[in-house]
Amino acid sequence: MKTEPKDVESSVTKDKLVADLRVVVADAEELLRATAGQAGEKVAVARERIQESLATAKARLAGAQEELLERTKQAAHATDEYVHENPWRAVGIAAGVGVIIGMLIARR
Repeated sequence: MKTEPKDVESSVTKDKLVADLRVVVADAEELLRATAGQAGEKVAVARERIQESLATAKARLAGAQEELLERTKQAAHATDEYVHENPWRAVGIAAGVGVIIGMLIARR
């Protein structure tokens, strides 16, 4: 099973989405704490909606994290299979990447 560039790009995008959602959830929770002493019907309604939205966002975040974990496991398994089926090719690729990285570092 091969990991396609689109899957990698999608994974990176999902990682960013998860990180962004965490920031939003933390900010919303901080806002709720800051307005805890505020009274009034409008504030209470707004707080309730925010709490519901936070619960939904947290559930989606947990789902996204589980999907990312599963995709990461699949990619690791696919890589492991490839290396076991093509050990010398994997060594050659790793050596080539090492040479390229070494050249890039040496240029600095």
